[in-house]
Amino acid sequence: MFDLGLSILCSSLIFVIFKLFSVYKIETLYAIITNYIVASCCGFLFYHGNIPVIEIPEKNWFWGTFALGILFITIFNIMAATSQKLGVSVASVATKMSLVIPVVFGVIMYSEQLGALKILGIVLALVAVYFASHKGKSVTIQKSSLLLPLLVFLGSGIIDTAIKYMQEIHIKEAEFPLFSATVFGAAAITGLLFILIKSIKNPLRPNLKNILGGIILGVPNYFSVFFLMRALQNGTLNSASIFTVNNVAIVMFSTLLGVMLFKEKVSLKNWAGIALAVTSILLVALT
Repeated sequence: MFDLGLSILCSSLIFVIFKLFSVYKIETLYAIITNYIVASCCGFLFYHGNIPVIEIPEKNWFWGTFALGILFITIFNIMAATSQKLGVSVASVATKMSLVIPVVFGVIMYSEQLGALKILGIVLALVAVYFASHKGKSVTIQKSSLLLPLLVFLGSGIIDTAIKYMQEIHIKEAEFPLFSATVFGAAAITGLLFILIKSIKNPLRPNLKNILGGIILGVPNYFSVFFLMRALQNGTLNSASIFTVNNVAIVMFSTLLGVMLFKEKVSLKNWAGIALAVTSILLVALT
């Protein structure tokens, strides 16, 4: 549970940092690419033993990192746009509503058992996510922006499912840092290729502020994945329970941070969502 708590904390900080990007006019793309370079370096730094760089492509999880890397940087950019245009809580909720995808995957692929109270907890979690994200009529959301949360939902669900699958089938616990470093490295390479192609028409404009923003983002981003993978090794909770607690707790925590740090408006429905989130966590984790 300690690893899960640390993953929740790091993931919640990511949404806050995205919001700060808009406050301090940090260019998201450059910061995100820097973030992945930093996250990859963290993985190599925390890997115990010699780093078999030549042997990495021989790992049975290696090629999967490229697909994950591309998905990571794509969803991260969409997540940042969602946070800045629609608010921290909306971005968080769109991400965490995706818990249904890995939960269903765990039940189908690994025959994970869900008791009546756990199922009730998952249903309450989805209701909590809806109420916590509900915006009042005074908040105007353009129709074109509605696609952003949908893409974040689908992409986040696929990422969580892929991490669970590769952790379950391919990766030893000692290789978690190495795997994470490779995934983040693939994301960084994808981003660098993108801006190099983009620079043909528009010259590169990296600056110290963007780099610092990426460094600040990179550390919690790495540990959010690292601690989630360690939490999935937990023998007490199955993956359905872990993803439910993880995602709903992030919704709750990031919404509260949005209120405290950015004065985001919270309605009675939002508070009801937070209360339901607490209830769902208790039902899933303690039954």
